[in-house]
Amino acid sequence: MVRRAASHEESVRAGRGWWDEEAETYYAEHGRDLGDADLSWGPEGRTEAELGVLGPLRGLDVLEVGGGAAQGARWCAGQGARVLSCDVSGGMLTVAQRLDASRPGASPAAYLQCDGAALPLADACLDVVFTAHGVLAFVPDATSTLREWARVVRPGGRVVFSLPHPFRWVFPDVPGPEGLVARHSYFDRAAYVEETAAGVATYTEHHRTLGDLVRAVHDAGLVLVDLVEPTWVPGRHAWGGWSATRGDLLPGTALLVTVRPADDPDTRQGHSLVTKGS
Repeated sequence: MVRRAASHEESVRAGRGWWDEEAETYYAEHGRDLGDADLSWGPEGRTEAELGVLGPLRGLDVLEVGGGAAQGARWCAGQGARVLSCDVSGGMLTVAQRLDASRPGASPAAYLQCDGAALPLADACLDVVFTAHGVLAFVPDATSTLREWARVVRPGGRVVFSLPHPFRWVFPDVPGPEGLVARHSYFDRAAYVEETAAGVATYTEHHRTLGDLVRAVHDAGLVLVDLVEPTWVPGRHAWGGWSATRGDLLPGTALLVTVRPADDPDTRQGHSLVTKGS
């Protein structure tokens, strides 16, 4: 493990490989906590049914970015939305399709494998874009990623995303008391990179401060309407470095609720959900 700069291309390649390899293991370990058709905003266990940050979804066009096994997309479909779920990992999408096959009569989402920061979708074709701990922590440029999500949302639509709370970077990623001692600078933006002896990245996460995130939202042309720091659900067991020991004292997830202004001059009404170009 090192702390260094990592390019977008390097990060996407590492993310695709890591999630392809870990897809089945990840679902086996965390599937019960996530639920096959629920939208959990983070390891704390707070769900969309409880928080309601997406608003009413019936009849809306919704995109889940970095959807993994599409648990959140299934929940949105169950609320009456038309849903597309995308992920960089074919392995995760395979798990998603298997879950659909095991749920006869359910309303599955459509699936797309792509880089979540470069969507092959038309401008202003969606009402909601959301991700629960997907994409944003794994790419170096938050502003360009949010600008891409804003591009595909109709004026007045929502872009909602959660990611590891920036404050978590100060502490070791362990669930016990030793994870409560500050070890790292909050202001060090160097990425966390796991790499081979030859320097090939196999996993990356990118850090920015809370102020960086707010500025990225503004620079993407979005308006921040809420910032939620979910508390730990009593009785919930540890999830990696997240735990009640830490969650009762420190924020573990940041959930940002944003909208594309309804009077956005860059309005392209009437587009269908189709790819741009070839």
